Amino acid sequence: MTSDEFDGAVWHKSTYSGSDNGCVERGRLLSGRQAVRDTKDRERGAAVFAPGSWQAFVNAVRSGALAA
Repeated sequence: MTSDEFDGAVWHKSTYSGSDNGCVERGRLLSGRQAVRDTKDRERGAAVFAPGSWQAFVNAVRSGALAA
């Protein structure tokens, strides 16, 4: 992955992010992959997921399979 892939990414802060700086952002990359990063430490980089892997994660969360 190149840093160019992050150019033009559309980032969204999680609605579950709290006021205690425990925030994460999800970015839709131009390649179709999804990235997740720490809002307060963006210089640290991001974890990047293939579309199918990201969808499987979202489905598991929605179904309660990954409940806290």
